[in-house]
Amino acid sequence: MKQYNVGVIGATGMVGQRFITLLENHPWFNLVALAASARSAGKTYEEAVGSRWLMKTPMPESVKKMVVLDAAKVEEVAAKVDFVFCAVNMKKDEIKALEEAYAKAECPVVSNNSAHRFTPDVPMVVPEINADHIDIIPAQRKRLGTKRGFVAVKSNCSLQSYVPALHPLRKYGISDVLVCTYQAISGAGKTFETFPDILDNVIPYIGGEEEKSEQEPLKLWGRIEGEKIVSAESPRFTAQCLRVPVSDGHMGAVFVRFENKPSKEEILQAWKEFHGPAQDLELPSAPKQFLHYFEENDRPQPKLDRMLENGMAVSIGRLREDNQYDYKFVCLSHNTLRGAAGGAVLLAELLAAKGYFD
Repeated sequence: MKQYNVGVIGATGMVGQRFITLLENHPWFNLVALAASARSAGKTYEEAVGSRWLMKTPMPESVKKMVVLDAAKVEEVAAKVDFVFCAVNMKKDEIKALEEAYAKAECPVVSNNSAHRFTPDVPMVVPEINADHIDIIPAQRKRLGTKRGFVAVKSNCSLQSYVPALHPLRKYGISDVLVCTYQAISGAGKTFETFPDILDNVIPYIGGEEEKSEQEPLKLWGRIEGEKIVSAESPRFTAQCLRVPVSDGHMGAVFVRFENKPSKEEILQAWKEFHGPAQDLELPSAPKQFLHYFEENDRPQPKLDRMLENGMAVSIGRLREDNQYDYKFVCLSHNTLRGAAGGAVLLAELLAAKGYFD
């Protein structure tokens, strides 16, 4: 695979920092540009971040002296890179405009942000589930008037725990899904030091999260029609999302009803055998086994299982029959790895493997 020069927009935030750690020794992607707000621009990365480095590993030496660029100076940043990762903290309409500006400057954008997830010709991709949605990119380029530029996004971080577990069961006709998510504080860009309100506490509301949890799976399971992606009409989802005192790792408690109820053995076999394009293409960040089932009654647990396969696998446990739905089970994924920056890097690897950055 050829090498690509890449940039990170929003490099000083938590997800931006996670991108930097993942790109440090990446075999395909060479990190050459860091961009952030005007107040960070002109400083070295080390100066711009200061005491706000939130990763458990030290800041890579390779970025410490890199001068931070102004993310708003699109042409300047775009000239240095083959594509960018975007993880900015701005209003949704401002993010949309910024990402399209990079695309129109012929700089592809792989976004961690939610702003473009329901733009009809922007693919929202989990590479194991709907890799074919990148085929909409030529239609998006036509709308934007670009030759290389486009925007592709990853889905909401909490979906990454339960939608992968449901996906191989769709052949049994999923009709209804109820999910309660228990979401780590890093999903809000927080640590225990910066979020004292969460200690000894659970907050039963995360703004916008329940709507995303109910609607985004249907786009993932949708189809390309002409020049847009049309969401699937079923199953019906209902969700509640809670913030819990956990550093990393989103958990989902899932209840599912089928049109053709499978046996427990059939479900376990479907999970064990499941693989997608990320595995078939042997993408560098892809877990070898995407879905892992734990037989123990007290697993998965964030502290024990979130780093499974470098934080890119999904853990499942407690599959059992239910007296209202057909089955219930528990899922776990690492929200800033599989759910955020790692999922975006995996999407970029898929796009590179398919030639979309050439």
